Amino acid sequence: MKYGYARCSLSEEKGQDLNRQIRELKAAGAEKIITEREHGDAKIKQNLEMLLEVARPGDTIICCEVSRLSRSTQQLCEIINTIKAKHLKLEILGSITIDCRNGEIDPMSQAFIQMSAVFAELELSIIRARVKSGMENAKSKGKRIGRKPTTKENIPAIFYKHYPAYASGQINLSEFARICGLSRPTVYKYLKLIWGKANS
Repeated sequence: MKYGYARCSLSEEKGQDLNRQIRELKAAGAEKIITEREHGDAKIKQNLEMLLEVARPGDTIICCEVSRLSRSTQQLCEIINTIKAKHLKLEILGSITIDCRNGEIDPMSQAFIQMSAVFAELELSIIRARVKSGMENAKSKGKRIGRKPTTKENIPAIFYKHYPAYASGQINLSEFARICGLSRPTVYKYLKLIWGKANS
């Protein structure tokens, strides 16, 4: 089986880069494509972990760039070790192929991909430094940073639709959150907001 793995960061334009990766993976012969929206250095990439779990000896995993797998050198080394242990083949399009289907890995290939991860990690550090500098500059000019504060007026309408059932005890907090399609902490935040305004 040939699997494709595509990942885009939460900060990237939604869908744009992911669609590009999917096109390239299909062109490379990927039979099943696993997608993920997560930061490159996130400690847990659930869909990638699932892919490495279900892949069987002899399977191939295709990825567009090393940075799509991880921007962390340590994480990438762990991925390579899994590829080797499970006798898989890893293809980085336009870059390098690491064939561990016989349980071995070419030292030069491993060194190359680890160096690629080092540069990806360095690039991420530079981007973060630029973002931090930009935010500090904006703050010094009095600009608001981050999301707009939640107010009673911009709470979703579905919350107000089902709030009477919660307030009357017909449903509990978990049911309220599920019906609204919201997390429990978000529902609790909205409740505190409207209760606070009601009590003020």
